[in-house]
Amino acid sequence: MEIVITIISVIIVVVLLVWLGLRINPKPFPVNPKNTPGLKTVPLPAGLPAPVERFFRKVYGDNIPLIEAVVLTGRGVIRPFMNIPFSARFIMIHNAGNDYRHYFEVTFFGKPIMKVNEGYLDGASFFESPMGTYDDDPNTNQGANLAVWAEGAWFPSIWITDPRVSWVPVDENTALMYVPFEHNQETFVMRFNPQTGLLDMMEAMRYKNPADKHKILWITTNARGKKGSEVALVMWLDDGRPWAALTLDAMVVNVDVTQYIRQRGP
Repeated sequence: MEIVITIISVIIVVVLLVWLGLRINPKPFPVNPKNTPGLKTVPLPAGLPAPVERFFRKVYGDNIPLIEAVVLTGRGVIRPFMNIPFSARFIMIHNAGNDYRHYFEVTFFGKPIMKVNEGYLDGASFFESPMGTYDDDPNTNQGANLAVWAEGAWFPSIWITDPRVSWVPVDENTALMYVPFEHNQETFVMRFNPQTGLLDMMEAMRYKNPADKHKILWITTNARGKKGSEVALVMWLDDGRPWAALTLDAMVVNVDVTQYIRQRGP
């Protein structure tokens, strides 16, 4: 009987340690805001669908900043395998509307146990992790291009300052956003909150895996975290729950990312 009790006690301790290790947040990546130029602005363009105009007036007012490059750092929870929620920290570097690079560290007790480099450069995607590596996969290219624009939710002025983006009204709280991809366009359904006017949800059809024959609805939503922080929730319709909940720690805009976006790691 004592052996059974000991085994059960050990199991409980191990489970508690794993639970604690998964919940401890890593430290944020440091940010270097030096040499950040002042933002230029342009007037809010006329002719936008009503919910889109309401959104941009709410976020920026009458003057829209011109954002060309962005470095984002943050932390969150992701489910990279077996649906297990791991704490993580990330860096996202954007050549706004064109290229990006992500660096993720999946952590346990706040220490990195897995590192992921992925991105979309010059129209070709890449993915490098212990789970696999692939380059310029057509399905991944399509999804990566969607990420270029979806992550613009943290710097949405690119949705109206980039002349390749167009908008079509749907109803008083919904609009379609068309973005470029290779020689065609991709479509986002943009759903705005009727009370606040802010963006609630973005929806697009995206390939989930390199070998998939059919696209799946990919959804990003905005939520509120602790102390009012913005949290981006990312999910696939067939999963039924977010695979990532990402909270922004810092954002630096219009710094030179020419070399940084082509590196690996932090």
